[in-house]
Amino acid sequence: MNVRTALSAATLSLKGAGIDTARLDAELLLAQIFGIARFDLVLQGDTDITDDQANAFEALLARRRTHEPMAHILGSREFWSLDFAVNQHTLVPRPDSETLVEAVIKSVQDADPMAPFRILDLGTGSGCLLLAILSELKGGHGLGVDISNDALLVAQRNAQALGMAERAEFQPFDYMQASGLDGFGDFDIIISNPPYIESADIATLDEEVRDFDPHGALDGGTDGLDHYRRLADITRNWLRPNGRLFLEVGAGQAGPVSKILAQNDWDDVAIYKDLAGVERALGARYFGRNDG
Repeated sequence: MNVRTALSAATLSLKGAGIDTARLDAELLLAQIFGIARFDLVLQGDTDITDDQANAFEALLARRRTHEPMAHILGSREFWSLDFAVNQHTLVPRPDSETLVEAVIKSVQDADPMAPFRILDLGTGSGCLLLAILSELKGGHGLGVDISNDALLVAQRNAQALGMAERAEFQPFDYMQASGLDGFGDFDIIISNPPYIESADIATLDEEVRDFDPHGALDGGTDGLDHYRRLADITRNWLRPNGRLFLEVGAGQAGPVSKILAQNDWDDVAIYKDLAGVERALGARYFGRNDG
């Protein structure tokens, strides 16, 4: 069997399992086996495949036929033109989330990019949001927190791989239960992509999300807004004066979350749309301090 025939058979196999991107996925998986780029692989159609390579390829195809995300199988996903390791303990970074990164960068565009911004990422997962922002704000330092120690290990690995380990710290913390981040001081920017799927809707999600993403990173409660209520309340105490909070929101949630922020004395609320025109992120400023 050569590369061309293997790809043809794999494509039919994946299509039969309902994979819409069957040919692309087959090429990426076989390129993984060969340890080369996909574009290099397609130029080697007549190259023979060894039995060991064929067996390894079939093992990856079997995983994909269950609709396991390609990012999990390949072990990484590109986000903000950076390569991030991911696994079953983290959400797969999605292009829509780049809207939040763009919003943060835009908010400080008149500042010195080497300014020592302090950034807090609540529910950091793979660390993709925090590290993408730090890649632009070269003088910034960040703290990423998560309730999952397994996710934190992935985030630390990504910081190390991207050369940001000295500027990004990761700690276990459950913001839905704990009331403070003692010892870490105040922050200029707080970001979060919290769980925002309504509990009853999780069973209806695409199987790649429903069956493989960590449910704790999806379930936002009965109306999907539980985490926003908590964040609007507690994050005021962790910001420096005039600091800003940035939140990713689900489709249709910008209005309800804006009201939650207003009820908690946040001002200057801005809404940011993704490339599809969906209201995807919010930014808000808190001018006072609530030390009570």
